[in-house]
Amino acid sequence: MKRTAIELADGRELIYFDERDDAVRDQPDRRELPPPPPASQLRYDPLTDEWVAVAVHRQTRTFLPPADQCPLCPSRGDRHSEIPAPDYDVAVFENRFPSLSQRIADEPAEITGFTPVRPGQGRCEVVCFTDDHQASFASLSPARVRLVLDALADRTTAVGALPGVEQVFCFENRGVEIGVTLHHPHGQIYAYPFVTPRTRSLLAAARRHAERTGGGNLYADVLAAERAAGDRVVAANEHWTAYVPAAARWPFEVHVAPHRPVPDIPALDDAERDAFGPLYLDLLRRFDGLFDLPMPYIAAWHQAPVRIDRELGHLHLQLFSVRRARDKLKYLAGSESGMGVFINDIAPERAAELLRAA
Repeated sequence: MKRTAIELADGRELIYFDERDDAVRDQPDRRELPPPPPASQLRYDPLTDEWVAVAVHRQTRTFLPPADQCPLCPSRGDRHSEIPAPDYDVAVFENRFPSLSQRIADEPAEITGFTPVRPGQGRCEVVCFTDDHQASFASLSPARVRLVLDALADRTTAVGALPGVEQVFCFENRGVEIGVTLHHPHGQIYAYPFVTPRTRSLLAAARRHAERTGGGNLYADVLAAERAAGDRVVAANEHWTAYVPAAARWPFEVHVAPHRPVPDIPALDDAERDAFGPLYLDLLRRFDGLFDLPMPYIAAWHQAPVRIDRELGHLHLQLFSVRRARDKLKYLAGSESGMGVFINDIAPERAAELLRAA
């Protein structure tokens, strides 16, 4: 892997990751851009013990442009995009409309004594998987998936070392049904200045399990139980297992987990990184084959926090879709949105069966 970092016209960082060592990435960004926005504002909700980001500048972000105006395609001729090179393998850059950033302006004023306010310090990055606008992650080669994984490992380490960052979240949104604003195949990285509510919940359960069992890793024990049961396993190889959780929240939800407990993507060894691509590509093609339609999905990497409770974590990728039938979507309605109680329309065992057959 060759890594080349450049600076865009407004000072944001862009990093090329290339499969070839002879790739030349010295093209300058020829656009005239305004300065990036300052960091968002974080407001604390005392009723839920959670932070909410208020990022008003994101109202003006690019929304579903036509293919010939895609900001993630390479720059060619007189058309200049976010990526100055005329082609690329994988490119990662600071989001132009970030929810979190290191550009801290004045300290926000207090709202009430119950609502502390702080700058949205962190970082948001865009990860472009390919320069092919018509591609999808499922159409990538295993070698390209390995390069993407290496890029995510690089960026997890780099942004995790930034001041104030407590957790790094790598993810992909695919499909307008999910809410994507750009069709070009890409993912994102959020570096949060706190441990997210979902991760805090997972860690609390893992801590209770470790105390009950004298140090057992909860996710590793659940994974072992799922592999032994087998009826919810969709695919597996020497290093990874893809399975539908017994208490899946979404109509089609799969966890892809390494057999060896590791806290994050950088901790994966070469064999594990090589083995991930073929299994994951097969799984994505099964998702698309369920209804003979491009499946909308979210692919969310669950990594341990940067500084605390790393021994409780177990890296895994959660892949899930809101599509529950060819012509039906799963909406987060009253119970899910109001109370956080999910109601699944498809039995996890049936979902696994359908995915195995796809």
